Amino acid sequence: MADLGPIEYIVLGFDGTRLTGDTAPALVDLLETGMVRIVDLAVVARDPNGGVRISETEELGPEVAAAFAKLPVSVPGLLSEADLEELGNDLEPDSTALAMLVEHVWATRFASAVRAAGGRLILSERIPHAVVEEARASLGSAASS
Repeated sequence: MADLGPIEYIVLGFDGTRLTGDTAPALVDLLETGMVRIVDLAVVARDPNGGVRISETEELGPEVAAAFAKLPVSVPGLLSEADLEELGNDLEPDSTALAMLVEHVWATRFASAVRAAGGRLILSERIPHAVVEEARASLGSAASS
């Protein structure tokens, strides 16, 4: 079996219960670099009354289906129904989430080398954009004083 790069579970949130295809072109551009691959993808919506609906992108109407059709998914169904239901229950009412498993292809060789050397990942943390920008701004103001 071919080595895999690190797999990351990413959930993007949107207000309302209708996902548009507006994000798909930027995601297609990223995939075309070969740096990442979509392993699985699903849409979870929670209506204003708290009801949860799990969908594949092709079930969301022709415009959304067409926008996301260019996204190859390598292992559809890997996101479990139970995980998606849990995500739906955690969503705020009247919101939608795009859940993705993303393989970091760029790190495949490095991850294999770490495993071969007996190493393992002990921490991976995503730092929110606002926190990074705040830190950068504080560095800039410290340098100018």
